[in-house]
Amino acid sequence: MSIDTLRKRYQAAGQEHLFTFWSELSQEEQASLAAQLEALNIDRVNRIYEKAVGSESGALSPTSLSATIEPLPKGASESVGTPEKDEEWRQIGLDAIARGEVGVLLMAGGQGTRLGSSAPKGCYDIGLPSHKSLFQYQAERITRLQHIAEAKAEKPAGSVIIPWYVMTSGPTRQTTENFFASHSYFGLDPKNVIIFEQGTLPCLADDGAVLLDTPSRVAVAPDGNGGLYAATRTPISSTDKSHTVLSDLAKRKILYVHAYCVDNCLVRVADPIFLGYSIQKQADCTAKVVPKAHPSESVGVVAYRDSKFSVVEYSEITKEQAERRDPETGELSFRAGNIANHFYTTAFLNKVEAFEEQLAFHIARKKIPYIDLKTKEIVKPAKPNGMKLEMFVFDVFPFTERFAVLEVVRKEEFSPLKNAPGTGSDDPETSRRDLLAQHKRFLENAGASVKDGVEIEISPLVSYSGEGLESIQGKVFTKSGYVENVEELDALA
Repeated sequence: MSIDTLRKRYQAAGQEHLFTFWSELSQEEQASLAAQLEALNIDRVNRIYEKAVGSESGALSPTSLSATIEPLPKGASESVGTPEKDEEWRQIGLDAIARGEVGVLLMAGGQGTRLGSSAPKGCYDIGLPSHKSLFQYQAERITRLQHIAEAKAEKPAGSVIIPWYVMTSGPTRQTTENFFASHSYFGLDPKNVIIFEQGTLPCLADDGAVLLDTPSRVAVAPDGNGGLYAATRTPISSTDKSHTVLSDLAKRKILYVHAYCVDNCLVRVADPIFLGYSIQKQADCTAKVVPKAHPSESVGVVAYRDSKFSVVEYSEITKEQAERRDPETGELSFRAGNIANHFYTTAFLNKVEAFEEQLAFHIARKKIPYIDLKTKEIVKPAKPNGMKLEMFVFDVFPFTERFAVLEVVRKEEFSPLKNAPGTGSDDPETSRRDLLAQHKRFLENAGASVKDGVEIEISPLVSYSGEGLESIQGKVFTKSGYVENVEELDALA
């Protein structure tokens, strides 16, 4: 595209100021800026801005939709905990895995900034005896589950594959790729680990003007975890425009996808119970939830908004609604805490593009460094001066035809890593504590006992969710340690 045509396009969109320094740029800088502006759909950016601002003002108005927010209807949600049902769902899920119908999509675009690390959050070591990263734990759960499915279906070793699609962001992709390569993909076949990148959107001033962070570069930010839908349609690499996550899923004949966030050390990757429940329900999308700890817990809940499934933020629910209890069970009416852990059919993922323009992006008001167009100086604001636009992964819920909810036990499946060490909640210490406490329960449920103060870490390669430990029944463990196989437990008794 000629520079005149490009400039006219931006002039028509009201964003011609991005060419302010054009005549002062070197040829290399001009080429770089032109490439960025050409790749950017500026009319779409303007539409997203208008819709986001309109949505935000609607949400803040006194006549907003709070009156139409209702708890999940009866029958919309089920819980784990009934052994017969859990086993039925587990078998359905394992059968699908054994047939090669299941893929896993990991949202791993975040950096560990709050944790004092610039590395991707999945590289973080929460202080376990093994010093394994979150990435390694999740990879080894996939390996173990492949073995379980092979054994159940009486298939040869290495024949069951759960492909792992790892969504990074611009700042984390290269580091993530290097981390996986330097750790030999944690034992997985590299061709079954597909690393791709979520998109970005320009940072905007409050009036919708796109900001520059250098005279030759537009300021951009990742488009939120909901950017995964568009990212699945985007070429994985610039060398092969036809290879996308969706095309890869189709080539492998994957029917079902489990998607989750990297920062949960207890996540059951490709959880067969969750898969089996969703498949049995014939759902096109399912949310795994945990019960809210208490009425005022600041967590979004899966609920009904305008008679459609939605995630309702805590700030959108009145105190009376938050404290309301079901007269039959005594449980909180709004209890289904959202943990960004979802099931999709690949058919549904392929449909998202058709309604994506209807989704409203969310505005995050931030302090965004920018170039002053008059002085050409970099301004580092002391207070929020603009907005980043984000889509959330749950924004598609209202567009599902068959939606389901599965409630699981928090201590078994959810311990997020959000805060700096020493914070006291959702930090590395609580992640470590919760994972080791679960391993203690694995041992006790297998008929062993563990002395007070003893900490034993069990590799995911030994047990995915407590299975495979039958041989330790009756043993008393008196020493702390880390084991890579069941036999090593003998040394700790």
